[in-house]
Amino acid sequence: MATPRRRAPRGSGEQLRGEILAAAKTLLADTGNADAVSIRAVADVVGVTSPSIYLHFADKEALLEAVIADVFVELDEQMNAGPDDLYPLERLCQQGMAYVRFALRSPEHYRLATSAARTEVGHVDLVMRTSAFAHFSDTVVQCMKAGIFTEGDPVPIALELWAAAHGIASLLIAKPYLPWGDVEAVAYRVLRAAGVGRSVSDYLGEPTPEEFAAWRAGLPQR
Repeated sequence: MATPRRRAPRGSGEQLRGEILAAAKTLLADTGNADAVSIRAVADVVGVTSPSIYLHFADKEALLEAVIADVFVELDEQMNAGPDDLYPLERLCQQGMAYVRFALRSPEHYRLATSAARTEVGHVDLVMRTSAFAHFSDTVVQCMKAGIFTEGDPVPIALELWAAAHGIASLLIAKPYLPWGDVEAVAYRVLRAAGVGRSVSDYLGEPTPEEFAAWRAGLPQR
């Protein structure tokens, strides 16, 4: 039963919306299950009635989509919290590491944010419009200007490197019992390998495995 709440003063709707989002995120973290985040449960946490929730969100799906957007804002802040003077390829790796750390700290928020979501006209996925992805793409452009990647559209490369970060993050969450060793170290190796591999592939012109092996065999042995 919701604890009665004093009538909100005029102009406090945005504050209530923020409280609703915070409650939904807390429920999601506590239960580990999006199915447990009902409108009634959120209303009980905030101390309002269910109709008050519907004034801000049309339904549960709309509320969860707002949670996803809020999660990506947090992710963007963490991905861009590092120093600005890093070498572009290292900055890409550190942004990827921030992504992995975020996923490990907030696994249920991460699962919800990276699962299927309703899209708008044009079928552009929500994540493509977030600051996090835009900033990641900007770093890819910096890598292009530094000669690390071939210049062109940064989106395909950003998607490839995001796939690497998502892959290792998802596996670390789903299979924590595997012999990973140092989780930070293995995540960094995966991200670095993805970036360096893309750079080498660009340099060689998308070689076949046989062509790459021949090129590698001709390098000085260390």
